[in-house]
Amino acid sequence: IEVTLIDNQAQRVPSTFKGPIHPSTSDLGALLLGRSSSGLKGIIVVPGVIDADYTGVVDIVVYTLHPPLCIPQGSRIAQLIPMRNLVSAMTQEPTPPRPFRGNSGFGSTRPAACLTLNMHDRPVREVIVKYAGETRIIKNLLDTGADMTIVN
Repeated sequence: IEVTLIDNQAQRVPSTFKGPIHPSTSDLGALLLGRSSSGLKGIIVVPGVIDADYTGVVDIVVYTLHPPLCIPQGSRIAQLIPMRNLVSAMTQEPTPPRPFRGNSGFGSTRPAACLTLNMHDRPVREVIVKYAGETRIIKNLLDTGADMTIVN
């Protein structure tokens, strides 16, 4: 359907995709993200998680900063990135059964799961720094996520 965003409030837009993400895999959900071309058109897609057992039409939540904006029928504004449920593979105990998602969207079926990583397990290497005739050996954390590292 054609949708016109008349203000900057979030609005649900039905997609042409109906769950489940993969019929034979019970732990394969998806992350819904906007396509790069959507942003260039002024359409902001709110990211969302699609549960593995969701069977309804996937709605896309969108808004714009510059209304009015028309989204023509058949526009490709979002994409689904398949993702396995990694939390269930990490737990030692069986997870309690949760209610079947079915076609009820936009809600949670269980408490939030948070994943943390021990920072001591990140790769540390000895680095030799030579400058102005001096040599220093320091232990440095690799893969800090920064574009540069400053050594004092």
